[in-house]
Amino acid sequence: MASNRLGSDYNTWINSLRSDFSRDLRRRDRVEAEAEKPPTGANKVERVHWYIKDNARNHKTIKYDLVHDKEKPRPVLRRGQLFYLAIRFQENFDQAKDRVVLNFRFGHKPSVSKGTLGVVMVKNDKLTRTKDEWDCRIDPGTRGKDLVVQVYIPIGACVGIYHLEVLSGLHNSPNTGMNTYLDETDCYILFNPWSRDDTVFLEDEQKREEYVMNDRGKVWVGAYRKARGRPWAFGQFDDVVLPVAVYLLEISKVADPERGNPVKVVRGISAGVNSSDENGVLEGRWDGEYSDGVPPYRWSGSVRILEQYVKSGYQPVKYGQCWVFSALVTTVCRALGIPCRSVTNFVSAHDTNSSLTIDKFFDKQGEEIEGGPDGENWDSIWNFHVWNDVWMARNDLPAGYGGWQAIDATPQEESDHKMQCGPTSLVAIRRGDIGLNYDAPFVFAEVNADVMHWGEDPQSEWGWSRMKMNKYHVGRSIMTKTSGKEDDIGDDDGEDVVNDYKNEEGTMAERLAIHNAIRGSRRAMQYYNFKSDVKEDVTFDLIDIDKIIMGQPFQVKVVARNESNETRKVRAFLNARSLYYTGVSVAHIKKAEGNFIIEPKGTQEVAMTVQFKEYWEKLVEHCMMKIYAICRVEETQQTWTDEDDFTVEKPRLNIQVTGEPRVRNMCEVTMSFTNPLDVPLTNCHISMDGPGLMRPRSIDITDNVAPNQEFVYSTRFMPRIHGERKLIIAFNSKELFDITGSKTLVVVKAE
Repeated sequence: MASNRLGSDYNTWINSLRSDFSRDLRRRDRVEAEAEKPPTGANKVERVHWYIKDNARNHKTIKYDLVHDKEKPRPVLRRGQLFYLAIRFQENFDQAKDRVVLNFRFGHKPSVSKGTLGVVMVKNDKLTRTKDEWDCRIDPGTRGKDLVVQVYIPIGACVGIYHLEVLSGLHNSPNTGMNTYLDETDCYILFNPWSRDDTVFLEDEQKREEYVMNDRGKVWVGAYRKARGRPWAFGQFDDVVLPVAVYLLEISKVADPERGNPVKVVRGISAGVNSSDENGVLEGRWDGEYSDGVPPYRWSGSVRILEQYVKSGYQPVKYGQCWVFSALVTTVCRALGIPCRSVTNFVSAHDTNSSLTIDKFFDKQGEEIEGGPDGENWDSIWNFHVWNDVWMARNDLPAGYGGWQAIDATPQEESDHKMQCGPTSLVAIRRGDIGLNYDAPFVFAEVNADVMHWGEDPQSEWGWSRMKMNKYHVGRSIMTKTSGKEDDIGDDDGEDVVNDYKNEEGTMAERLAIHNAIRGSRRAMQYYNFKSDVKEDVTFDLIDIDKIIMGQPFQVKVVARNESNETRKVRAFLNARSLYYTGVSVAHIKKAEGNFIIEPKGTQEVAMTVQFKEYWEKLVEHCMMKIYAICRVEETQQTWTDEDDFTVEKPRLNIQVTGEPRVRNMCEVTMSFTNPLDVPLTNCHISMDGPGLMRPRSIDITDNVAPNQEFVYSTRFMPRIHGERKLIIAFNSKELFDITGSKTLVVVKAE
């Protein structure tokens, strides 16, 4: 109650007080304890210098905002590399006399045996240990009071925040107590995809640049034939990201000693990004009711979400859906040094009963029965579903299963009593090896499940007979942003990676993978053993709808061909509905049914036209529609069904920038598009993100946009960091939402 009454950031303020008070208390205790120690005659440490920016350049972490913080810069380093460190003593450092030990402390209870305490004796000018151990050498730059060392971080070091403790004593009095100096600096150590010895090593430089260093990109949404790359600002170098990434590993309860293992780390990330367990970052919602939060389609970058999470006292942010969860995972993984890509599976199966099939039931009128005949079947097909691939070796699996691994932060099914999924080897999915860790059957079904349509049949033993098994419906394409390519105007920077997940549809290898998986599921064997001897001598084809522009009508058409030498009478049902991208039906748009005759060897078309005024008010986010077609042949009882989904295309946002993009030089951005509707756009809003250009912005537009009129809006910003940057903007209104655009800028250094 108090936090609600005093504001959303009250919890943050209270937590900061607790943290500051606890830190001050620990500091006073250490000072007093040191003062009470008997004199040792040993040299004492005055301060530590981290060479933060120099080390960051060598460790490829110079882009992190934490490195450049003017008041409290923090070192960001990668394991498997050396870094420079200087220790200033009260008296001149004497290597022959002074005994110095460096303790690198990690986690709640640092322990040498658990790998969370690195103990390094400073005594040599050469490295003497293995790549799996902390080590250091004295640098020639050592002189006077300054001891300069190069410290090696073990290749398997835990990832997160370390604190340095320096012990100083005398070589000739080893039993005499040592002075202790604890440096308060938070030192971040990350995975190292540049090191061949690291389990996340990625050899291709262009792919490293894309999957680790690129702080902007796209998340694919829409329908599989007309996929749209939605621009997104990942912003993994922003100052809010690394602290939250470390926090997520805490709340997801990844044990301290396991935080050097990318398998455990990404599994923890998949649990921590959603709010289902331990108040993770983002709360999901799919019913269209977002009045107490932010609609998912308003987000255009990760940083604003993470900032809101921190400012609200680490309470879940409302609301997200799969593409937002995936974008956040991309941000967190790349921040920690794990190569990561957001991938979108178009026509994605959610197999609730582990049958490796998606079962849909239809009554005699051709209407789908939600929940099936017993109300217990909630298999579904999402028009698209977005998750992530992360790159790593899999030392916990047999040889050959490393490389890309699928993880999913969208809360769907529990795994080990948590809403988490993966990492699942893509090699295992392609082979149908669903018995391997983690969650392989679920991911396999998402891209491979066969769709079974069941029709009401009084003569069947259980009242239903199988009308159709579509083996090539699920997992039509799996899209991601290709490496090394940017397209602000269109979507030529997309790449279909479906062949990473499965063999080509219809090939012997693809069917063998299916059968391999079926052998691992008793429920699947029951469904696939179903036989049907119905005579099928009429072929049907539901004509694909390639493109519909907002404001235009569309037509549903089925072409039937009679392959027999006899006349066939056919009854057809055509049904158009609006739906959420998860496949959940929203509203009935139009239905048509009737009978027609097909002559022997003849062809007949049946069509239904849907006008703009019949569908546009029934559309919801993503503007998706689904078409069902069912045809029954009277003479043979042959039944055919098919379905199609598509999106109504909306205009893109045009973005123009005036003024020279220069650090600390004011620029103006103008965005525009034409309202395609014959009604005004109300409750207009703009979201802006630009890593290195500006802090995320949320702008309410007071004026409406008149029907068929151009919307134009300008605002100003001052670039923060030089280099190639991208401005990402999303426009939303009550009537029309998710109008997006992006603009790449090259910012030059300040004069």
